[in-house]
Amino acid sequence: MTLFDLSGKVAVVTGATKGIGKAIAERMAEHGAKVVVSSRKEPACQEVATEINETYGKGAEVAIPVACNISYKDQLQALVDQTRSKWGRIDSLVCNAAVNPYFGPSIDCPDDAFDKILASNVKSNFWLANMVLPEMAERGEGSVIIISSIGGLRGSPILGTYGISKAADFQLARNIAVEWGPKGIRANCIAPGLIKTYFSQALWQDENILKRATEGAPLRRIGMPDEIAGAAVFLASPAGAFTTGQTIVIDGGQTIA
Repeated sequence: MTLFDLSGKVAVVTGATKGIGKAIAERMAEHGAKVVVSSRKEPACQEVATEINETYGKGAEVAIPVACNISYKDQLQALVDQTRSKWGRIDSLVCNAAVNPYFGPSIDCPDDAFDKILASNVKSNFWLANMVLPEMAERGEGSVIIISSIGGLRGSPILGTYGISKAADFQLARNIAVEWGPKGIRANCIAPGLIKTYFSQALWQDENILKRATEGAPLRRIGMPDEIAGAAVFLASPAGAFTTGQTIVIDGGQTIA
């Protein structure tokens, strides 16, 4: 087995029909994993799964679609159950799906928006991880990857509640790492900076925000989804076998300049 070989592994990726999630699902399949493409809408999941099978399947089925709204615990359990029914196991869980229904000062954030952000970005990850961790522990290995954000490292006048949720994800990964590490399970966060995705278009389509995010960063540019996917492959593979409880910041240097 080579350092980045995922052959024989099964990865579940939430929010996998666009942007970072899609790139992670594609690259994990490229490195040999079977992947579950999950998002809210079945047609979108099917489309991405078909693309992955055509590109990386070599005549075999390496991706399946499973629609799931992360807000509902029963749908998360169905996602886990359908994966096990198809492939018998889950080796790598990638919690990528997230929401941000509010953009503005925290003092004006409606209660329902605050609750939705924390429920979708933190509680759903907590639920899903707890559904998968015991199975991983039985085998003595597994990887949980939470896609967080540099918003969890910095205050913001417009993304305050979102940042709170992403900071909580850091601690969720650390706690999973501590509780389940003796069973061979690793948990880590990836904290992207501004990445060119549909989810973040309100930021990068605003010329002033884009300028502030890139002009002071060493690389002077926005990131691309594949530049996050590579880190996810690392964390799921033997290359990341001694990495746990960490937050890997991938932001073109924005937070250090």
